[in-house]
Amino acid sequence: MSKLINYINDPEWGSYYELTKLGYYIAIIIMIAVIAVAAVLVAKKQKSGKFTVKQLAVAGISLAIAFVTSYIKFELPMGGSVTLFSMFFICFVGYLYGVNVGFVTAFAYSILQFIQSGGSYFLSPFQVCCDYFFAFTALGLAGIWYGKEKGLVKGYVVACIVRGLFHTIGGYIYWMDYMPESFPQSLSSIYSIVYNYSYILAEMIITLIVINIPAVKKALKRIENTINEEA
Repeated sequence: MSKLINYINDPEWGSYYELTKLGYYIAIIIMIAVIAVAAVLVAKKQKSGKFTVKQLAVAGISLAIAFVTSYIKFELPMGGSVTLFSMFFICFVGYLYGVNVGFVTAFAYSILQFIQSGGSYFLSPFQVCCDYFFAFTALGLAGIWYGKEKGLVKGYVVACIVRGLFHTIGGYIYWMDYMPESFPQSLSSIYSIVYNYSYILAEMIITLIVINIPAVKKALKRIENTINEEA
């Protein structure tokens, strides 16, 4: 059809469109550009452009904790897993320091996740970006709510939803063939949404409950105050 999009008429799956290799690369460039521009604009508004040794140390510790807790997980029957609050530790960095440190930490985490579970097998560069680099880097969006009232909760919720969006896009493009026969065929159009958000929202809800426990909430506030006092 064009250099960017192909029209496919499959006897089994029907008619649909898919990006060409050039289309994938252009889509990746556009997404990266949008994220980069948004990060720069927000960072300028926050005036949080410079990195400090302390920020890198806190980010590194949080990144290590997130990576370890991502191995502690409960597998759901339909697929996907709920981890031991791994997303929260990445979002917490963004909330503490803003989008610059938040996105760098989240991007580093996306690389670790790719090495951990996707480095040995992938279908295309765009699939890798949707399932790993875009999805996990989206956790850095929590930094937009840096220093704002209830910013930790708002940033965490938005970051989780956007991460699920990238997984869902990748699911529709690449993984629909793996839809189980037990899933209602009449609802096949929402399978990728149900699959990806089932484990992401489950972990998000559990995390929100835990961080709103008075003792935990007080401890997180103490950490935030300590960091602000020493900044």
